[in-house]
Amino acid sequence: MQKFVMAACAGVAVGALVTTQVVGPVLADNNDRGGSVYEQLDLFGDVFERVRSQYVDEVDSAELIEAAINGMLTSLDPHSGYMGPDAFENMQVQTRGEFGGLGIEVTMEDGFVKVVAPMDGTPADDAGIESGDLITHIDGESVSGLTLDEAVEQMRGPEGSEIVVTVLRDGESDPFDVSIIRDRITMEAVRTRMEADNLVLRVTTFNDQTYSSLEEKLDEAIEEAGGLDSLNGVVLDLRNNPGGLLEQAIRVTDTFLDGGEIVSTRSRDSDDNERFNAESGDKLDGVPIVVLINSGSASASEIVAGALQDHRRATVVGTKSFGKGSVQTVMPLRGDGAMRLTTSLYYTPSGRSIQALGVSPDVVVEQPSRRVAEEEDNAEAPRVRSEADLRGRLDGDSLSEDQQRLLEEEERAAEEMARLREEDYQLAYAIDILKGLGAMGRNAR
Repeated sequence: MQKFVMAACAGVAVGALVTTQVVGPVLADNNDRGGSVYEQLDLFGDVFERVRSQYVDEVDSAELIEAAINGMLTSLDPHSGYMGPDAFENMQVQTRGEFGGLGIEVTMEDGFVKVVAPMDGTPADDAGIESGDLITHIDGESVSGLTLDEAVEQMRGPEGSEIVVTVLRDGESDPFDVSIIRDRITMEAVRTRMEADNLVLRVTTFNDQTYSSLEEKLDEAIEEAGGLDSLNGVVLDLRNNPGGLLEQAIRVTDTFLDGGEIVSTRSRDSDDNERFNAESGDKLDGVPIVVLINSGSASASEIVAGALQDHRRATVVGTKSFGKGSVQTVMPLRGDGAMRLTTSLYYTPSGRSIQALGVSPDVVVEQPSRRVAEEEDNAEAPRVRSEADLRGRLDGDSLSEDQQRLLEEEERAAEEMARLREEDYQLAYAIDILKGLGAMGRNAR
């Protein structure tokens, strides 16, 4: 049997591959109540038999056992749990980058389904679901009492079907309903675009396509820009990236480092501890990098951001990340199901554990919420006076053609940056930092 090692939040994206198999039972010391493991298992057998034979309705024995297994695992932490055959198959499909549903990464918090991140361009994203939202009801039914996998299963459905989720959001006094139309989710792991002479690398997930896609699109973008010398800087956008395969996060980080540690994992048994290092060769050859993160950046995203920050290879901008520093191993079981078990914590090169702490940005920049941005757009902008409004002003007729052309180019660049600032304030701020770094580099030469 195989194990899958995960660096992502439970609910959608998961794991990298290693090999071993599940063994048991394991002997343990007597617990505080004086019973051995075998006595406790006898107790479980007694309870199971009484439920099976005396419960008011006839019950399915297999379902009872699965529920007991899941209860044991979910009592450990929010990311451990049992997956039946269908859930296990869906997990494996998701790591390949295409699946059906809403397009959100979720976990459990205080009995509610918490949105870690909506995925770019998915039905949930288009409907306005935001990182940090708490889903309290699905189609009018409370999620209280459901396991994470049960809630996820309820949110799945045929393409084109409608689902209504009730959302609690920070800053909103009352819960509100959001209607979402389910669709086929095809994840484009990496997207690129140019903003002036800065390359924006948007990485949405860490599935098994991420590194190859990043390498291909990075090469294309550098060539189209005219080479590395033509790039002022690179924005690595990891916002609302819920994580995924640990191995992919390591390879992506290695792209931008010229050696040194990327991440280490520490397990209960020190013999299982691992350390992952970058190979020599920075693909960007020192071109400045700004990494964008927010509360929807989790796990594998935090590995990348934390490593680049610790090596001072990048300036991290945005808001504190989600804080998932645990690694899950998915162990296939008999009956085509699997168990998802937290087996280690990961640490950044400086020895920081991100578990429940997150990565703190070097520069904190909040992103205005969609509603606030819409209200600001609808507000009338104040009139700004300039030299051109003054009576008796001097005209700029004396400018040469080259000076006039340069002035027009600067005005176009300023208008473009103003547009970007309205669309994506954090990204505009990141590019401003790269401009400053670029100017410093030019002055130093």
